[in-house]
Order: sequence, then structure tokens, then C-alpha cells
Amino acid sequence: MEEIYCQGCGVAIQTLDPNKMGFTPASSLKNEDVLCKRCFRLKHYNEIQDVSISDDQFFDMVASIQNKAGLVVHLIDIFDVNGSFIQSLPRIVGNNPIILVGNKVDLLPKSTNLQKLNQWLRSVAKEAGLKLLDVFLISSIKGHGMEELTEAIEQYRAEQNVYVVGTTNVGKSTFINQMIKQSVGVQDAITTSYFPGTTLGFIKIPLDHDTYMIDTPGIVNRRQFAHFVSPRDLKMINPKKEIKPRVYQLNEKQTLFFGGLARIDFLKGDKDSFICYFSNELPIHRTKLEKADELYANHVGEMLSPPDKDTIAQLPDLEKQTFKLKSGKTDVVFSGLGWVSVSGDNMTVNVYSPKGIPVTIRKALI
Repeated sequence: MEEIYCQGCGVAIQTLDPNKMGFTPASSLKNEDVLCKRCFRLKHYNEIQDVSISDDQFFDMVASIQNKAGLVVHLIDIFDVNGSFIQSLPRIVGNNPIILVGNKVDLLPKSTNLQKLNQWLRSVAKEAGLKLLDVFLISSIKGHGMEELTEAIEQYRAEQNVYVVGTTNVGKSTFINQMIKQSVGVQDAITTSYFPGTTLGFIKIPLDHDTYMIDTPGIVNRRQFAHFVSPRDLKMINPKKEIKPRVYQLNEKQTLFFGGLARIDFLKGDKDSFICYFSNELPIHRTKLEKADELYANHVGEMLSPPDKDTIAQLPDLEKQTFKLKSGKTDVVFSGLGWVSVSGDNMTVNVYSPKGIPVTIRKALI
């Protein structure tokens, strides 16, 4: 019997063991599009089930690309560049050419300097030792930039396969769905979800008679917020609309909380505008530095939320870093959450984020 693969996640279909990956009732095999039980529950009831596949197994599966010829499209999340950029990409793809694609550009404020963002992404790739063919900024959901990218992929792939790689929850399936919709008019060909690790195997979409676009399993990066927060909180911190900057005039010894997930203390410097770029649904709370620790201890999960009770149970303790900002407008970036833009003139700040989730500094994008 010819092996059948789930149209949602790519795993091999089996009808014998309901507790193992790829199970579907034998009666479902007659359907035109066969889904495993896990993808069926996800598609129709938005339920997610754990799978018995390790992070290393995911990595090894994707790393098989290095033994194949093709164009690699590395999709990253503009709001979580540190978390979604695969530092080990050269080991995964070998000598195959790479296009870097920054997703979710539609969520950035219209005042964002996209040329500066493009240049910054190139510098991030260069520091990681990646040689890129090109960089594109797109929106998988809105379709922005997709036509230009599709044309470039067709040119660069030189009649070879295209491998789409990225971390979990970066939007690979949505990206491929958008490309399929634009090219052949089919909607929602691949399972999409807020939850990490939805794709479990290679999903092949024909480009012509001989070559494919291939959706690969998401590489798991445990330094992403997605692995520490509840599904409800993840929906709140992931922007769904263009983010609106929120401006706070701060004096020394004042603090901003971003829900209860992160914090910035203004320790030293002249009064300045702290321009906050986060999901519009994420509450921001200002207080005096002397009251900040007590406020957090007494109100995290309540006034300072998210986190909700499920996230609190799994969120690492907040860890402090100190940055001395010399001059020039600077972004303080909370990986996977958002960023704060300040003038940076002889300013000292403490920043807090869950242990293992990085906070970085860059030249302001806006």
C-alpha cells in the first residue's frame, strides 16, 4: 500500500494506534484530503495535542536539506528576530543558496524605515556567518511583498526545489498558504496555528512536474516566549494589527512594566520619551522605581498581566541586565515581545525579562 501523508502536518498516516503520531480512522482514508487526528482536532476545534517527537529529531529531519540541492527560504519573525533567526542554519542547509524573509511587516508602524530594517537584517545575517542572495520584507497574512518575493524565488531557484525553513510559530505554513492561494487559488492548504510545532514532516507542494516547495518542521528554539506562555497569553502578546506607539515621559527612578512579562527601569539620565512598540493588547504600567519590586510581588498575574495563572506556573523568573546608552536613538528589544525606543544620550537602564529570553540593543528603526 502506498504511504499516505497528512495534508496538514506532513506526518505519515497510520490507522492502527490512536496514541501514536499520524493516526486517523481507516474510514477517513477515502477523503480527498487526509488529515491525522491531531490536525483534524486542530482545524475543527482549535485543540492541540502533544507529540512524541524531540527537539533533536525535528532538527535532524530539517538538517537533511544539506544533502539535497535547492533554494532555502529562511522565514523570520520581525518581532522576534533573535528568537526566530536560526543561528545554526549553515549546518542545516550546507552550501544551498539562502533568501532571508522578514514576516509580519504589516504590523509595523507606517513610520518604520523599511530600508533601515532591511539593512539591519543583513547585518544580523552577516554576524551569524550567513551569505544571503537577498532579503525581503513581507506579510504572509496580508500578502504584502508576496508578488515580488514569488518572482524572486522563481528566478533564484533555477528549476530546483524550494525549502522553507524557520523556527516554530514563525508563520511558515501561513506563508506557503499565501503563495499557493496567489498561484493556484487554493485556500488553507496547510494547517496553521498559534501553537509551536504544528508541522511534523516535510509537506511537498508541486511547483511544476518535477520540483516542489517544501514546508519543513519548525526548528524549536527554547528561548522564545511561545514556549513559556499559555495559548491565551500568546495570542495577546502576538500583534494582530498595526502596532500603535505608546509614549511615556519618564524621569529618573521610574519603571515601566509590560504586563508582568518584562520591565525597564530608568536609572540615570535626563527626562526622556520612552516610545513603546508592543502588541496593542499588552497593558503597560508606569510606577516609581522604589515601588516596582513590591508592585510586581503583589500584583503579577492580576494588575500586571499577562501572565495568567497557566503562564505563571511555567514562566522563568525575571532576570536583570544593565545597559549604559551613550548617544543616538536606540531600541531596547525584548525578544518576541516588542521594543522601547529612547534617545540614548548618557542613559542607564535596567531591563528585566524571563531567564533565557534575551534583551538586545540596536539603532532605532523608527
